[in-house]
Amino acid sequence: MQVLITGGAGFIGSHLAEAYLARGDEVWILDDLSTGGIRNVEHLRDRPKFHYLVETVMNVPVLAESIDRVDAVIHLAAAVGVRLIVESPVNTIETNIKGTENVLMLASKKKKKVFIASTSEVYGKSARLPFKEDDDLVLGPTTKGRWSYACSKALDEFLAVAYWKERKLPVVIARLFNTVGPRQTGRYGMVIPTFVRQALSGSPITVFGDGTQSRSFTYVSDVVSAILGLVDSDQAVGQVFNIGNGKEITILDLANLVKGVTGSSSQIVTIPYDQAYEEGFEDMPRRVPDISKIRKAIGYEPTLGIRAILEKVVEYERK
Repeated sequence: MQVLITGGAGFIGSHLAEAYLARGDEVWILDDLSTGGIRNVEHLRDRPKFHYLVETVMNVPVLAESIDRVDAVIHLAAAVGVRLIVESPVNTIETNIKGTENVLMLASKKKKKVFIASTSEVYGKSARLPFKEDDDLVLGPTTKGRWSYACSKALDEFLAVAYWKERKLPVVIARLFNTVGPRQTGRYGMVIPTFVRQALSGSPITVFGDGTQSRSFTYVSDVVSAILGLVDSDQAVGQVFNIGNGKEITILDLANLVKGVTGSSSQIVTIPYDQAYEEGFEDMPRRVPDISKIRKAIGYEPTLGIRAILEKVVEYERK
């Protein structure tokens, strides 16, 4: 099998490339390095079945040539991270919508299977928990830039489903819930690498808001296994799946757990959202997936809990 991974030099993309190569597949990655980095795939560059292009999904001729040579496209390229979304809303909207449109349009010409990576953010402010794939989406007002990411990814999903229904393009959509692991950067607001680095350096651990908001975290190898399974499954075509871990933890409890795992003496300080991001910033109070659909479809089951995940991230950061 030959696969193209857009955003393949990113955190998840680099782990996915490793997994496909381990299976004996041929991997092409396309990444503009805006949030990814060549260092993430440096160890793969000598592999005969690994190829990479430093390019953007906005470059239609290059993207078309890349899609033509593969059997499936794993579309991970996107503007990600709360800080990046708040600071660069135009880039977020344009990259996420136009980039996905390009991938779907070009893949449709040759009927190449496409995996679309969406996000738990699309559930927005919904109070119905745990989140199920067929739940209503409840987004905030258009004047709050924080919701532009969720809306752009929801539009990606609508477009992917439309290509499946109208043009019979085989697509699979997955909503990822807080994937974490080695190589993840805290540069754009990812909480676990940020907390771990603060704890290891003895700096204050900065909790945004009051810390009562909760999240569920999934180890990157579990997410990669889920993506492989969904791409391989003909029954998954045309459907949306949650990929995550059903166990949640508050951000304040997470900060204390990071202190315990690292043995750090760092203080935990809370910073109001208005100071951390922008005035009037809105957050999701809880984000917990129902994973019964993907469990039934491909037998997916997360293997690592939050403490084990933290131990692996701490080990990586210490190295």
